[in-house]
Amino acid sequence: MLLALDQGTSSSRALLVDAQGQVVATHSVPFDCQYPQPGWVEVDAERIWGTQLEAVATLLRTSAVSASQLQGIGLTNQRETVIAWRRSSGQALAPAIVWQCRRTAADCQALREAGHEAEVRARTGLLLDPYFSATKMAWLLRQPAVRAAAEQRDLAFGTVDSWLLWKLSGGALHLTDASNASRTLLFNLHSGQWDPWLLELFGIPAHCLPEIVDSSGVAGYTDRRLLGARLPLAGIAGDQQAALFGQACFEPGMAKNTYGTGCFLLLNTGTTAVTSQHGLLSTVAWRLRGIHHYALEGSVFMAGALVQWLRDGLGVLRDAAESEALARSVPDHAGVHIVPAFVGLGAPWWDAEARGLICGLSRGTQRAHLVRAALEAVAFQNVDLLQAMNQDLAEASDTQALQRRALRIDGGMSANDFLCQFQADVLGQPIVRPRQRESTGLGAALLAGLGCGTWSTLSELAGVWQSERHFEPQLSAAERDERLRDWHRAVARCRD
Repeated sequence: MLLALDQGTSSSRALLVDAQGQVVATHSVPFDCQYPQPGWVEVDAERIWGTQLEAVATLLRTSAVSASQLQGIGLTNQRETVIAWRRSSGQALAPAIVWQCRRTAADCQALREAGHEAEVRARTGLLLDPYFSATKMAWLLRQPAVRAAAEQRDLAFGTVDSWLLWKLSGGALHLTDASNASRTLLFNLHSGQWDPWLLELFGIPAHCLPEIVDSSGVAGYTDRRLLGARLPLAGIAGDQQAALFGQACFEPGMAKNTYGTGCFLLLNTGTTAVTSQHGLLSTVAWRLRGIHHYALEGSVFMAGALVQWLRDGLGVLRDAAESEALARSVPDHAGVHIVPAFVGLGAPWWDAEARGLICGLSRGTQRAHLVRAALEAVAFQNVDLLQAMNQDLAEASDTQALQRRALRIDGGMSANDFLCQFQADVLGQPIVRPRQRESTGLGAALLAGLGCGTWSTLSELAGVWQSERHFEPQLSAAERDERLRDWHRAVARCRD
């Protein structure tokens, strides 16, 4: 049995995965983020750790599985979120700044105006955007407690994987894997190391950062006092890279889209880092035995979070599961569009100043139209990503090797058949939903299993994946183009 930890934006999950690659039990503990100012998102770092430990303890207790039965642990996490803590005590020095937070938009703008964007992008594959970790670290270093710890060489910076590895090991490990490191704006995509020029640009002391390790392989062990056994920590990956691995997208050209708090579309580009000219990112998919495998990525900031807002912010929904029936209860969206730019727009627009918009309202608008427009907005945002990806692949030097294959989908919202069908309709291509939808946690478990000997090869792991349903497009090309034109008019208003 393998234990997977899946630490997300709104919950901490634990999963048990058997030697056939099947998820046999899960437990999730939710928590809330805080929004102290418009565009700011943060969370208590100790709450992240406490809920993750609670999820593991409850899962093992209710499953009657002892720690001695576990072969290893895989860890996957929300990416880009930054935590600062004291090495001497393990105490967090400030709330964790969440990946969605836009508090450093002005810092990114200043760096762009200073002419640094092209060089940053060439080194990292990323853009100067508040989404990524480096400007969050720089902001934290302006806070007195964090600055004092840095001056005393007692500061540890890390993304959520580093924070959990530190806690799991009782402070023995300060590590991150290459996939998480590649999301910080401090990692050189080509050297595979922290980049001295970038560290100087953002003002981040190298001694604060974790060591970069492979995504699969025993990186260390848990503190025996935590779970009652000393267990190997054998798999580490950012959540979207873990989902790509869990979807068995091991070959160049294979792609997956995860519908969670946000949407994240990744396409495997093999051992070649493809530079996007259309607003996408180049990132490390995983590092195996010292070899980097890369992906193109597009990120949508608001997907499941939009449905949560309809439920919790507006009271339009009693629960998220109600959204599918409500969307089907009306024949169309009645001209209503929602552009969920609550914290700006992600790829391919990268507009930190855009804000959310509902347009096309009439006296006949009902709550069902709002819900339908929200689900359609999730799908439209993904079309923008796929179109940008298609353009990048068409311009890549080796287009034959990088021809995009079928899109595999996962995440909580992939259970919504209306959304899946509409996604196929506006994409104009089939999408495939797997039998096992816990792709993120499964990917962490598969990386751990590969690292500690449950499986030996990627081809062996590919046999774990099975499809559950194909969704075929039903809209005509003319209808699809008209819907996309309407959507892009709404996006233009949102950015005005």
